Amino acid sequence: QVQLVESGGGLVQAGGSLRLSCAASGRTFSRSTKGWFRQAQGKEREFVAAITWSGRSTNYADSVKGRFTISRDNAKNTVSLQMNSLKPEDTAGYYCGLTNYALGTQSYHYGYWGQGTQVTVSS
Repeated sequence: QVQLVESGGGLVQAGGSLRLSCAASGRTFSRSTKGWFRQAQGKEREFVAAITWSGRSTNYADSVKGRFTISRDNAKNTVSLQMNSLKPEDTAGYYCGLTNYALGTQSYHYGYWGQGTQVTVSS
């Protein structure tokens, strides 16, 4: 069984920064891709960023390129999302997921999810 726990969400003004973290425990896949998705109220869950097990390859949604950075620490079994220059449209629940698909961008690629952490960006 895999457990994923996100943290680091909160309320921030537009232009500010937040750093999200996701800690994995239990039976985790050593060569898994880890990803971040977000879901705004009334909308479908959408891809934000993903990183391969080695950390050498990453993928980002166009809407966050140049502002968000995904990273991982395999020794600590964590994945982080540094979010800079936040905009009100970044407001959403943010979820980390685990997949065996390299740089998976579709939510159905991910078999394990955390409970999410809320990010609210005020204008």
